Amino acid sequence: MTKADIIENVYLQVEGFSKKQAADIVEMVFDTIKETLETGQKIKISGFGNFVVRDKSARVGRNPQSGDEIVISARRVLTFKPSQVLKAILNEEPIPPAGAAGAAGAAGAAGAAGAAGADGADGADGADDADDADDADDADDADDDK
Repeated sequence: MTKADIIENVYLQVEGFSKKQAADIVEMVFDTIKETLETGQKIKISGFGNFVVRDKSARVGRNPQSGDEIVISARRVLTFKPSQVLKAILNEEPIPPAGAAGAAGAAGAAGAAGAAGADGADGADGADDADDADDADDADDADDDK
């Protein structure tokens, strides 16, 4: 699916907007997402997933053809972690109930953060997850730091 396809779907499904207005709305959403990620903030879309910008430090790698060591520069990478709801939809499984997913996510986040080490607690921030039961996938965020 392309951006043009998304614009077309918005135009067809939301009455009262011209195609130009639908394109402007889609562009505004993408611009907001890009600007937010550029500042290093996490984007959480309930029922869809999390976009997280991670900083990777410089490291030594090898040229696979020559075997020579090279320095791979530090960089920022974007990761996407699908929510439990999206995973269930993709795998044609029943969608986890909101109450059970939130409780399992909170318990799993504490265990995953403890197992990952001191800086593995990314995503185990129950404060903003308490009202967002669809984000049970935060328990898996500790794995992103590996």
